[in-house]
Formats: sequence, structure tokens, C-alpha cells
Amino acid sequence: MKRISVFCGSSSGNSIKYKNTAQKLATYLAENNLTLVYGGAYVGLMGEMANVALAKGGKVIGIIPKHLQDREVAHTNLTELRVVETMHQRKKMMEEISDAFIALPGGLGTTEEIFEMLTWAQLNLHKKPCAFVNVNGYFNFLLSFLDNMVKEGFLEKEYRDMIIVADDIESVFDQFKAYVHPIIDKAKIALGKLNNK
Repeated sequence: MKRISVFCGSSSGNSIKYKNTAQKLATYLAENNLTLVYGGAYVGLMGEMANVALAKGGKVIGIIPKHLQDREVAHTNLTELRVVETMHQRKKMMEEISDAFIALPGGLGTTEEIFEMLTWAQLNLHKKPCAFVNVNGYFNFLLSFLDNMVKEGFLEKEYRDMIIVADDIESVFDQFKAYVHPIIDKAKIALGKLNNK
């Protein structure tokens, strides 16, 4: 494992715990010689994380769409800044060059990005682990919604179980090391459901 994509807010949120966790993650990555891959902005948790990683001697790759660079939110002091045309190209490049994905607290963009990685994992387009760092219980309602997807028959339990959730950074990486990607035989599942009717 060499590169870790992190999705997080372009705002800092209302609790100092979010900023502290972004700093801890950036420090962990730098101290363990892991490259941070992120959205390339200098604002919010994104910028805080990049600045700390760089200050600790870490490598940081930012990937930013041109329309956001044009709004002057791009971080200009990164190890490497890659400029792409679209949001989709950003996500695809992050997926291609990263070995795992982490979501810190954030808004619609953060949620959309980590769920796209989870969807691609479900479709076996990649077999890389995805994690939520559940700072201050931030993702509790979202995780309950995922449990309801399973209950209502819209998400296989194996795919719910592949989602790593932890309150602290070290636990995320312990679970990354133990991660086994689920391979589900859809034909057997469908047959089992038919037989249970």
C-alpha cells in the first residue's frame, strides 16, 4: 500500500475534532511513508490535511478539475498537482492511482465520492478497501441508512460488511491490512432467494 485517497470537506465543520482528525490522518500518512491523494484544494479539511502532510515531510498529490482551479482554490505547493477537465475524471484518476479510500467528515461531494468508490467495489471494478472515519459519530445516520438498505433487500449484507468503519486512524489501517474483498455469486444468491419463497 503506497497511496491513500482521502475524501473530506472543503469546509472545516463546527467541531475542532474534525480538524484534529484530519491532522492525525495526515501525520499518520507522512510518518508511514504513504502518499496522500486528495482533491487538490487549499481550503477546509482538505487544505488542513495537505498542509500537515507536507509539513511532516509527506508526499501529497492533488487532483483538481479545471473549473475549480479557475476559482483559485487549488493548492499550489503540493508534491504534485494534476488538473483534469471533469469531476468524473478526478474520481477515476484517484481510483486508478490509489490503493485504498478514506472518507473523513464532509458534505455532498465527500459522500458522493466515497459512494462511487464503494459502488465500483461492489461491481468488482476495483478490489480496494473503503473506510469511514466516524469522528464524533458524524456518519451514524448514514451507516444506519446502509443497514436499512440491507433490511429492505436493496443491499447484500456482504457489501455492507465490506465497508470499514472506525473512530480512530490506527484502526482504519489495521482493518485495511486485514481486508478481503467480497466476491458474491449473484446466481447463487438469486437461486437461494427463489428457494426460500
